[in-house]
Amino acid sequence: MNSLPNRLRRNIPRMVAAVLVVFLFFQARVPEISAGERLQLASRFHFTRHTLPSSGDLNARTVRPVQPSLKRISAWISSVGAAIAAGDLDGDGLSNDTCLVDPRSDQVTIAPAPTTGERYKPFTLRPASYDPETMAPMGCLIGDLNEDGLADIVVYYWGRTPVAFLRTGGTPGHASVLEAKNYQAVELVPGNQRWFTNAALFADLDGDGHPDLIIGNYFQDGGHILDASANGVETMHNTKSRSFNGGSKHVLLWKEAGGGEHPFVRFEEAKNVFSLAVEHGWTLGAGAQDLHGDLLPELYFAHDFGPDRLLHNRSTPGHLAFDLLEGTRGFTTPASNVLGRDSFKGMGVDFADVNGDGIPDIFVSNIADDYALQESHFLWLSTGDKEAMKKGKAPYVQASERLGLSRSGWGWDARMADFDNDGQLEIVQATGFMKGKINRWPELQSLGTSNDSLIHDPRLWPGFKPGDDVSGDNKTAFFVQAADHRYYNIAEETGLAIPANTRGIAVADVDGDGRLDFIIADQWGDSYLYKNEGSSQGAFLGLHLVLPVKGGPAVFRERAGHPGPDLYGRPAFGATAVVELPDGRKFSAQVDGGSGHSGKRSPDLHFGLGRISPDTLLRVNLAWRNSNGQVVRKQIDVKPGWHSVELGSE
Repeated sequence: MNSLPNRLRRNIPRMVAAVLVVFLFFQARVPEISAGERLQLASRFHFTRHTLPSSGDLNARTVRPVQPSLKRISAWISSVGAAIAAGDLDGDGLSNDTCLVDPRSDQVTIAPAPTTGERYKPFTLRPASYDPETMAPMGCLIGDLNEDGLADIVVYYWGRTPVAFLRTGGTPGHASVLEAKNYQAVELVPGNQRWFTNAALFADLDGDGHPDLIIGNYFQDGGHILDASANGVETMHNTKSRSFNGGSKHVLLWKEAGGGEHPFVRFEEAKNVFSLAVEHGWTLGAGAQDLHGDLLPELYFAHDFGPDRLLHNRSTPGHLAFDLLEGTRGFTTPASNVLGRDSFKGMGVDFADVNGDGIPDIFVSNIADDYALQESHFLWLSTGDKEAMKKGKAPYVQASERLGLSRSGWGWDARMADFDNDGQLEIVQATGFMKGKINRWPELQSLGTSNDSLIHDPRLWPGFKPGDDVSGDNKTAFFVQAADHRYYNIAEETGLAIPANTRGIAVADVDGDGRLDFIIADQWGDSYLYKNEGSSQGAFLGLHLVLPVKGGPAVFRERAGHPGPDLYGRPAFGATAVVELPDGRKFSAQVDGGSGHSGKRSPDLHFGLGRISPDTLLRVNLAWRNSNGQVVRKQIDVKPGWHSVELGSE
């Protein structure tokens, strides 16, 4: 009589295990929406694709000559370099100019964005000291280094230090025809050092009111990565998850500058800024954003083969100080879901207020390719506890899986922006690694299980050569929030899911119509402008926030429209704007100085407002540091549309 209960008791563990397996199966399934719902979401978006002009011999090259010890992994080494930046170079008031780095020719091409008119002929920039056999450009920044009201360009490289191209021969606030002769190359770092830079941005780190330069390098400084005639053995990552033997990070503090026919700018490198575990991470992406509310930008470094790093800024003018922040791990929290403790392959980083608490959240691209290497992209959501930073705690939790943003492919740049003006952010993401015919994912996975003591030697890696494929069929991701508040990748339905190996993404309103466009730089292929021709779901507010030029009057001025002869200045990197709507909603953003991998958005701020009257009065709270480093706050009331604001302080 007792046999049945005894049998049941013996089988209880198996029954519990079976129930748990079923539960976990349904928990692991990715939520989906119907095909009809996907099409309904996609109906709000329409982009037309236009090829960017490039220069040089655009041959079928898909690999670079490399140092002999790297030859067996030449395709891996040649997987980066495509870059794009958007901004206003010719002074017409619109961010309709581009700086494109095309690996097929290793040229840096300056050109008007497609569809914006042939305002000048495309041309290239190259410094006097440049060896194409050992060097290659990796990206560019647009900003006003010498504070004369004319946009300058910084180009960073593999094989040498960054170069500033300072604008000459223009009148601030007036449109002009550009030529290569309008730019004077200025060395930013003395000596003939060899850096291998994959991330660079502007930010006022020390709060003195002037733009500093943050440089994140990948390979060790002094290497010979692109020198096919060099001897010796180059050094790769020394572990698969805790590699701290990469190139140095460099911070160049702005010191002085001047304009005119012989413009100049002088930076001074700050020494011993970061700990060794921060300084020598293998940097692929970097970002700066004020997360604390004191108008001093925190730094985020996206690292390959090692943990990302978030640094709390405690600097004062001329003196840099940062504290490492790490998240708190709970009993059920995987280590890689704790900020600062991950072991993933960080590529790109972007900031935006996703949860509407007025504090920037952080999106980070990693490798998240189904049936290959499913790590996870990160969406670090703010908890709102700013005081935790003073205790070394990162007040962020990982939310990409529950919000549908954890998976897509081998990710690079990602940009959070409101492309249909409905008041909700979308996310566009570049993906893909190496395009070929032979699937090398098994070899890459074997690398992941190899002995850490061997991985630093490239001669012991599996081969990754031209013709090999690793995530070569990835497609651009386009995440849109649905009614259930989760994000869904509807790139197929919007016509954006084109197989390509893309790297950098720049976002800008190139024609000033209030709809954001984006540009994607392709590795070994054409790069494209995706012109936004979708039906706007609401009104928008666009802000050009500029600081007074050197020697100009420091007065506060605001007017509708774009910058021009009566109102112009230099980008106010780090300035913040909080927009208040009559219904209580708030939107916030900061002027970005180049956060990401190899794509650089325009410095303009754009807010989708949803369905409101075009006559609605919007309260905007502005905060910035003036040219003396003083914090200034100002409130203005404006209507939807574009507005230009000179952030002077009487």
